[in-house]
Amino acid sequence: MPDYREKLWPSPWLFLIVALVIPASILIFAPINMLVGVLTAAGLYLGSVLLLLLASPTVQVSGGVLIAGHARIETRLLGEAVDYEGAEATAERGTRLDARAWLLIRGWITPVVRIPLEDPTDPAPYWLVSSRRPQKMAAAINGSRRPASSN
Repeated sequence: MPDYREKLWPSPWLFLIVALVIPASILIFAPINMLVGVLTAAGLYLGSVLLLLLASPTVQVSGGVLIAGHARIETRLLGEAVDYEGAEATAERGTRLDARAWLLIRGWITPVVRIPLEDPTDPAPYWLVSSRRPQKMAAAINGSRRPASSN
């Protein structure tokens, strides 16, 4: 059982924006055939929604490993994770961002977690990962990087 798991689903407003493909498709195909326009619009919308869902990455902390999308790293190679929300999160994604950082950020998820790397062979100074529950994610990472006490 993972210590932490989160799927970075798109926000509902993103599905509404993608729905703009419906009137655009109908507008293009209506002069030819209205049925073709409606069927094309439905197919394009469903395909776009499917792509949004399939492209949603998962962030997971389990068994001493942090998995963010396709990347994975052992938590023993990580420093103290820090969560940011609001203006601080915006600054982390903007003015304070190091160009060498590894990023898994989504524009529709404001909070982020900054995870420093303590691996001297890794060129990235830290990972910056979007999270809707940044405090829980940082706590899971920090708890996982501490060695279990042997009693």
